[in-house]
Amino acid sequence: MDKIAPSPRSTDFAFADLQQSKAERLADRVYENLFHAIVTGMITAGTKLPSENTLAGEFDVSRPVLREALDKLREDGLITSVRGSGNFVQNAMGAQGADVAGDSDREALQRIGDLLNGIELRLLIEPEAAYLAARRRGPADIERLRGALDRFSEALHKNAIMHYHDYAFHEAVAIATCNPRIVSTLKSLEYDVTRSVTLMRFLVKFQPLVRAEAVQAEHEEIFRHIEAGAANKAKRAMRNHIEHARTRMLTSQPDF
Repeated sequence: MDKIAPSPRSTDFAFADLQQSKAERLADRVYENLFHAIVTGMITAGTKLPSENTLAGEFDVSRPVLREALDKLREDGLITSVRGSGNFVQNAMGAQGADVAGDSDREALQRIGDLLNGIELRLLIEPEAAYLAARRRGPADIERLRGALDRFSEALHKNAIMHYHDYAFHEAVAIATCNPRIVSTLKSLEYDVTRSVTLMRFLVKFQPLVRAEAVQAEHEEIFRHIEAGAANKAKRAMRNHIEHARTRMLTSQPDF
């Protein structure tokens, strides 16, 4: 039986540019963009998604690619389809909410542990990467870092999805170390949003809060120190940033 269509809400958001991600499966990238927007509250529960034609145009993908991404979101319980009306966003916590138990709890706990282990490794690697970047950066590195910051800022002002631009900044820091092994290690730590649905359902205190302005300010501080060649200050600023990232992941405080 078809569900009654929720009241459409405005879709005042934009999507990340996928052109730099052609090497990865486009359906996964479309899915990650939409998933991230839903679980962070950028697209609120009850919002009607744009039509398939519109979304395919936004992402510059074919409709079969888009439909594959939408199918995954339906499987996750993040959207629902209403015949004749379109696709609507569900609660990002999923229908089960606090009733998740048993194997799902254990799986979510394991994923929380995986995320915390990844952040712990980042705390060992990225401050040192910032230190080396401040000592070894060249004009091209400064330009790459500035470009990543500007794209993040532009996405912030457009209310667009920003996590790719966030990673691009960290990748630019790694590249500035002139050490390809650091770059490849950082790539292995990029947050895999496609596997985080159960985690988000388990964290019942999770609130759809975007702390993008704090992230932006922290990135700018790291950049200033790298640009100035202040290696120790860059190292401290990066460590503070990663520590704050860990806190932001686990806290529901809107102002952190």
